[in-house]
Amino acid sequence: LPNASPTAPATRLITPQRSIGFEDIIGESHIMRETCATARKMAQSGVPILIEGETGVGKELFARAIHGESQRPGSFVPINCGAISRELMASELFGHEKGAFTGAERSAAGKIEVADGGTLCLDEIGELPVALQVKLLRVLQENEFYRVGGTTPIHVDVRIIAATHQDLEKLVRDGDFREDLFHRLNVIRIHIPRLAERREDIPALAGYFLQHAAQELGVDPKVLHKDT
Repeated sequence: LPNASPTAPATRLITPQRSIGFEDIIGESHIMRETCATARKMAQSGVPILIEGETGVGKELFARAIHGESQRPGSFVPINCGAISRELMASELFGHEKGAFTGAERSAAGKIEVADGGTLCLDEIGELPVALQVKLLRVLQENEFYRVGGTTPIHVDVRIIAATHQDLEKLVRDGDFREDLFHRLNVIRIHIPRLAERREDIPALAGYFLQHAAQELGVDPKVLHKDT
């Protein structure tokens, strides 16, 4: 288009199958560069990280970038603690043994076990039931856990990144989140700014999404007019 924005759209589209790094995170604003620099420094430390930010700011994207630059050989395994029923959450996280409950016809590994050697991203950690917070604390302290219905401890080497849009400190004060777990997760805290705090990043983001849509539709990428 005439007088189109000179900002070139991103050329590497992010997919769940591709390992990513901080070069994939779109944002040239000062606050985003600082946030990425902080996260990058911590990527290879192996310690737990707590990522805060409003819904939609890219918390899981940051977690994936941290894993991508951590050089951990295992997989990046995300789980949304607010999207799974409380009844299923224990099995989803810790796995279960055959016969542990009705319908458990065979043993199954949970997300923590699948993430052995890699990174477990616990999105919306504030939604995790208190009863399971105790079990997660054991993973952080002892690097081991029990499957639901199991009697043999399973040892893992997993890095945990927790993400939330909630105020965990308030949840602690209200008795809805364990203080000891909070301190275990809050070794490094990264706050991702909302888009209203970095409006200069909007043109580049718009270019990326235009390119993404063009690829999905099989058409040539479009660019935005500068007035738009």
